[in-house]
Amino acid sequence: MSHFRLTKLALASAIGAALLTGPAMAQTAADKPGDNKPPAAQAATSSKPETVEQRIATLKTSLKITPDQESKWKPVADAMLQNAANMDKLIKTKRAVPAAGMSAVDDLKNYQDFTQAHLDGLKNLIPTFKALYDSMPADQKKNADQVFQKYGSANAGTQG
Repeated sequence: MSHFRLTKLALASAIGAALLTGPAMAQTAADKPGDNKPPAAQAATSSKPETVEQRIATLKTSLKITPDQESKWKPVADAMLQNAANMDKLIKTKRAVPAAGMSAVDDLKNYQDFTQAHLDGLKNLIPTFKALYDSMPADQKKNADQVFQKYGSANAGTQG
């Protein structure tokens, strides 16, 4: 699978994984300097493995997590770290397969694998994020909603 195709697949799977992973792979279009994404969206979707912790910290700041919310934030951060590790493992596995020997069916299977990893990551993240979100006061929930809305509109045309 070509690096471009692998990057496209990983990016597509990362879009909805915004708060779950930050897949650990080479720089994608979402990471390029000058990208106009909001800081939280950039934090959640950057695919530079060395910045997973930085993305988590940026998201924490953007969501205005208070010291009282730390016990609910930690599972969210842990889920993001676990999802990043899982995606990194999948990417390394896929990169080990020579692109020249890949068929169209193999390409579709790879897309399925990335999509499944994305879904698994969401299943891992949503309950922990919901617990955090449910504990937020109304103004903080509104802020979180805006963080997510900005992310969605910034990437509306980039999926797939």
